[in-house]
Amino acid sequence: MNHDQRFVIFGAWDRFTDGKKEMILTEDWRINRGGRKSPGYSQSREHIRLVEEEGYDLYTFPMEYSEELEGDDGTGPGKIGGFTAELHRKNPTKVGISWYAGEEGENSPLPEEIPARGKFSEGAKSTVTINAYERSAKARAACIAHHGASCSVCSFDFEEAFGDLGAGFIHVHHIVPIGSIRDEYQIDPVTDLIPVCPNCHAMIHRVEPPLTIEQLREHLTKIKNANKAEQATPNGAPVL
Repeated sequence: MNHDQRFVIFGAWDRFTDGKKEMILTEDWRINRGGRKSPGYSQSREHIRLVEEEGYDLYTFPMEYSEELEGDDGTGPGKIGGFTAELHRKNPTKVGISWYAGEEGENSPLPEEIPARGKFSEGAKSTVTINAYERSAKARAACIAHHGASCSVCSFDFEEAFGDLGAGFIHVHHIVPIGSIRDEYQIDPVTDLIPVCPNCHAMIHRVEPPLTIEQLREHLTKIKNANKAEQATPNGAPVL
């Protein structure tokens, strides 16, 4: 932190920096996996306050994540395996209880929905323009048959909006990203997959790690309520 030049610097785990808004702090980190208060949380929260309320600039540098854990009982925070000595100017975004840092105007790609090869499994690599992870058409169909074709976040239904043209159209989101598993594995289309509209799907993957359905739903409700409040007159009566 530099008070004279009014900026703060956060490390960003390299596994959270694939062109998206990377998580730099979350209230979940207030308590570590051993059930103890994290000594660095309060300081980090104050640094975030300086950015949000005092107009300090935010910079990040890439940190290499190590899977090693502190403590003989296997609990503790992930260790820093190394870091890259370069700073990147970022813009802060808060979603729920977490803060993210991202580039202005960045657009993160959505995971491609690759046509399957008749196998009811996930994770097999297919070559398109880049290596992508195969999506099972059967699993997708089973997910929609159970959950329906409306968005699980915002309830948008393409058939209601577009008629026959939109019938059955919806994205299917992997609750655990198969790109993070990096192997072929069997899935339960009811518990592991969820239908979402393209807009909500893009917002889920706008940050890293991806938002949960519940997190995005709560965020959407918060934004809608804030917009309604802004439309009220000064005396609090709604605009007709």
